[in-house]
Amino acid sequence: MSGIAAEEQQKLAKRAGFGALIGSTIEWFDFYIYGTAAALVFDKVFFPNLEGSLGTLVAFGTFWVGFLARPIGGVIFGHFGDKLGRKKTLIITLLLMGISTTAIGLLPGYAQIGIAAPILLITIRMIQGIGLGGEWGGAVLIASEHAPKGKSILYGAFAQQGSPIGNTLATLSFLAISQLPDEAFVGWAWRLPFLASAVLVVVGLVIRLKVTESPAMAKIIASKEVSKVPVMEILRTQPMLIALGIGACTIGLSATYFKSTFALSWATTSLEFDRSSFLTIILVANITQIIVQPFGAVMATRMSSLSKAVTLMLLPELILMPMMFILIGTNNYGLAMFGVAIATIPHCLYYAALAGILASRFPVHLRYTGISLCYQLCGAILGGTTPIMGQFLLNKTGSINAVIVYALFQVLLTLGCMLLLLKRPNYDEQAADVSPSLVPSLVPVRAAV
Repeated sequence: MSGIAAEEQQKLAKRAGFGALIGSTIEWFDFYIYGTAAALVFDKVFFPNLEGSLGTLVAFGTFWVGFLARPIGGVIFGHFGDKLGRKKTLIITLLLMGISTTAIGLLPGYAQIGIAAPILLITIRMIQGIGLGGEWGGAVLIASEHAPKGKSILYGAFAQQGSPIGNTLATLSFLAISQLPDEAFVGWAWRLPFLASAVLVVVGLVIRLKVTESPAMAKIIASKEVSKVPVMEILRTQPMLIALGIGACTIGLSATYFKSTFALSWATTSLEFDRSSFLTIILVANITQIIVQPFGAVMATRMSSLSKAVTLMLLPELILMPMMFILIGTNNYGLAMFGVAIATIPHCLYYAALAGILASRFPVHLRYTGISLCYQLCGAILGGTTPIMGQFLLNKTGSINAVIVYALFQVLLTLGCMLLLLKRPNYDEQAADVSPSLVPSLVPVRAAV
């Protein structure tokens, strides 16, 4: 490759990484503000006839609906992303998320339209979930498939970085309005973050329209080697890979909802924290994640053994996750802040590396569908149920210990599945070992996958 060509590739790769970062930040902002609103206000606005923890549990149920819809989005947009390309699907998912999020901000409450309010909320939440279900896989691939040789995990981390930044923006937005009296907060102020999404989507579209299609996918489209029905092919040929991928995603998804959704509700209803105090604690944890998370991709790239890298990332969580809940339970602001921040470090290091590792285990022509299924099914089964399970276990036992045991189970499940996943073939390495002139000879290999 000439110097000019290499320089151009680097430029396109950086643009793709930046586009993935900005777009995924906006998408995650939209998704996280729903979780925060579910913890703080949706029980009062949409389920006012349900008292106390029951109203919170039902509000968390609507939160889960978005996760149930995400696999549908993964299948739909994975299908088109593996047939038509990554860029086109990312434009559609960004619009879908932005429109549905803005619609929630305009939705009348139960007091205005009765039972129609929660029904519409659930419907819009499903649309939002479908949008995010297609977003994540495309954002990861548009960045990682543009990456220079040996740097796909690093570039995949651009999309992952959108999660903590989006979460931080969501927390800041609710922290600002939480200063208002309860009447104003419940009456109208909670809508402002949802309405702000309309402006952010315009910014995201301008940036994403400038991103080019990924080179790997462009080759597949040009050679017409796309799969007829990607989801059927991947389920038929790689069911164990999907199962391991689901397990490997677990704590990367659920840890955020343990602290920013379940713990927020627990701390502000069962403990002595007010909204602003615990939102500030979450904000500090999110900033910690933004700073620390990229180092996980660096570790995974530079260490000689990926298995050793992910083990070093996840094992500390077996100590730090229980410590987080114990320190929150002290009702001490400083201890709680320390506990939540320090428990963020292991899973955020892992989360940075997760996207690139997962993508490398799927062949290019099935990759969008494959990683989307893993990530979104994990969200529906394990990640999105975290607040519901946490609240259920707390209601049932009256003790946070049951929640701690459940969190530890998720850490061990993640580690075990990832170590098994790393034993599977790495398609990025196989492609890097093949001369460009020999690319057509890959077709028979692809058909045998």
